[in-house]
Amino acid sequence: MPEFLSLLPPDQARTLLLSHLIGSGIEPEEMEVASALGRVLTDDIRAPHPLPAFNRSTVDGYAVRALDTHGAGDSLPAYLTLIGEVPMGDSPSFEIGPGQCALIHTGGMLPGKADAVVMLEYTQFAQKNEIEIFRSVADGENLIHIGEDVAEGQVVQYKGTVLRPAEVGGLMALGITQVNVMQKIRVGLISTGDEIIDPHQTPRPGQVRDINSYTLGALVEKNGGMPIHYGIIPDTFGALKSSAARALSDCDMVIITAGSSASTRDMTADVIRTLGDPGVLVHGINTRPGKPTILGVCSGKAVIGLPGNPVSALVNGYLFVVPVIEKLLGVLPKPKATVMARLTINLASQAGREDWWPVKLIESRSSKIVHFEADPIFGKSNLIFTLAASDGLLRIPPDATGLSAGEEVEVVLI
Repeated sequence: MPEFLSLLPPDQARTLLLSHLIGSGIEPEEMEVASALGRVLTDDIRAPHPLPAFNRSTVDGYAVRALDTHGAGDSLPAYLTLIGEVPMGDSPSFEIGPGQCALIHTGGMLPGKADAVVMLEYTQFAQKNEIEIFRSVADGENLIHIGEDVAEGQVVQYKGTVLRPAEVGGLMALGITQVNVMQKIRVGLISTGDEIIDPHQTPRPGQVRDINSYTLGALVEKNGGMPIHYGIIPDTFGALKSSAARALSDCDMVIITAGSSASTRDMTADVIRTLGDPGVLVHGINTRPGKPTILGVCSGKAVIGLPGNPVSALVNGYLFVVPVIEKLLGVLPKPKATVMARLTINLASQAGREDWWPVKLIESRSSKIVHFEADPIFGKSNLIFTLAASDGLLRIPPDATGLSAGEEVEVVLI
């Protein structure tokens, strides 16, 4: 068996992989919004009532009729009669008539007939129950109207939304305390290699601790999956096939990280071919790091073989594992977090191949403007701390033969 059957560009390979995935069949589950951070909504959510539900002040000051303040200034203040104070957490029992005002605090409900609020710092007592106003306000100034945030019946969150802190707070503001979300994607993780041992053990000469199960497991968990570990499998076809078949039966997708030898990678591809149709779709990606990556689909489930080198495995986890999880969860398309930065040195690349470089972002300031420099971190793909020391990944496109120092580049944050 040849080491690589083909070398596809990453984008083409990813599209091919995703196109072969069938519906996830993952059932939704109901859960408390307070515990749903990072989960994916399975339904559109509509506002049961407007937010806010009443006109609210955004400042401490005096509720007024804006008309009564027109023309007011330092040299010609307006004088209004103070008729009371708006109670916090309750509706006022009075209305504002012509020439009147009421003390109101931030978040307080505007009395009837009031249509603006004068900030406290633009007022003073002229005499008991009379307020001197030094600045005019316009209709609607310093207040939030009913439904200004959301209207009743408005869709506030769409199916496929990943709940962030802001979404959690917004749902709570509407009294929506429970939502239906996608169950976490179950991702089976298998490490192979006679030289690989559990991290809790002390390696003998020639042995190395398992890294990939834990870096990939953390990546899976961060992106809405549930990593399920199937242990370290010896470099034998039978053992790997048995473990992979069990993982495929239990899980929604399977990741196999192979040992360093070409024969081990070929064995991974052979095992994937036995697990279900169509089997191996891609054997080799035209990228660095991660050329030996294998992409397969077996009976509708993704089975991905990643290189044993930790940097290669994790970088290609970003490129292929995360998109599969997002598709299975039905996540709405969203831009990746990126930063523009100036490259500190020249970087060479091979034409036709897509390169990904770990970089450290260095902040610099000029004229109060923040700039970033992207400083590449050099190291072989089996040195995990080259990636641990980085802030992001820099892509060199396949149509380039490199990038020049001082060039503006886009860094994908990791």
